[in-house]
Amino acid sequence: MYGKDKGGILQHPDGTVLKQLQPPPRGPREQEFYNKVYDSDCCDSILLELREYLPKYFGVWSPPTAPNDTYLKLEDVTRKFNKPCIMDVKIGQKSYDPYASAEKIQQQVSKYPLMEEIGFLVLGMRVYHISSDSYETQNQHYGRSLTKETVKDGISKFFHNGYCLRKDAIAASIQKIEKILEWFEGQKQLNFYASSLLFVYEGSCQATTVRLSDVTLAEKRGVPKGLLSGGDILEYNNNIHVINSTENGKIEASVSKGLSKFYALHKKAYSKRHHSQLSLKVENLEKDNVWKSSTCITQEHLNGNVIPQLEKVFCHMPAEIKESANVEVRMIDFAHVFPSNTKDEGYIYGLKNLITVLQNILDN
Repeated sequence: MYGKDKGGILQHPDGTVLKQLQPPPRGPREQEFYNKVYDSDCCDSILLELREYLPKYFGVWSPPTAPNDTYLKLEDVTRKFNKPCIMDVKIGQKSYDPYASAEKIQQQVSKYPLMEEIGFLVLGMRVYHISSDSYETQNQHYGRSLTKETVKDGISKFFHNGYCLRKDAIAASIQKIEKILEWFEGQKQLNFYASSLLFVYEGSCQATTVRLSDVTLAEKRGVPKGLLSGGDILEYNNNIHVINSTENGKIEASVSKGLSKFYALHKKAYSKRHHSQLSLKVENLEKDNVWKSSTCITQEHLNGNVIPQLEKVFCHMPAEIKESANVEVRMIDFAHVFPSNTKDEGYIYGLKNLITVLQNILDN
């Protein structure tokens, strides 16, 4: 929803989403922005790169029954995810544009007085918890309640799945924000106010696997090669799977063996933590090509002693697995984008501060 009584984002049967055009001047300004960036004749390298960080734009759409209602037709960034975890973060030191009235400025500042100091505001989140197979949601009041002292914990809540902190998703998010920051550092033609970053990561982790044969240590002291034989794979999703692949490529269910071996490796590697760093390479594997059969740890077993072991494994996954985390970070909401001849220092400040907070969550 936006406002008090206006419908929010709608889904179109073709897999796009429909965002109703806001009243003038906001709606036409956002439509003009998308038209400019996605103009088929566009040859501006700054705008062409910007497309990478936005949802794809497919023009405007009106329902046959209400031809005067106009919607922006946009890519559904969440479509490829099974259990999408979603967070909307408003970026910048000011959530009002240069043409805002004194009354509007006061209204916006009073909503979140810390915006100028923190540089971003959590507008809402939806987090999938694998333990309960349900979503936890937080609205805009949650974000406004966060202070300088609590904002780190407030953001980390988005990356916690009920068992552990998804450090892979945090690290991948940082990488994507850094790319957007690079774009802002290199452009002086647009300033963004009251615009957001949309974060999406896979809550069920169905496509994410940890391949033990790819475990390496950053330094050459390390894990004996014999410990890594067998090509064990651990997959964690809605129903955590632990499987062991045999030499002929068939998959053989081996919950207790796979888990105990993985846990033993984990303990051994981390006993050397003072002089070496465990790096787990995570690969996205096509399920059809990999899984022939598997045994699930069902929900009723999650209350047993398996969970402490899984927590120890997942919660200490190092940031090096970030390259394969299934994460999207896209810029959205462009009703207050204006031409400029200077860098967008307010947005840059917000991005840098958000990166710092996320990095602190990883480091601690």
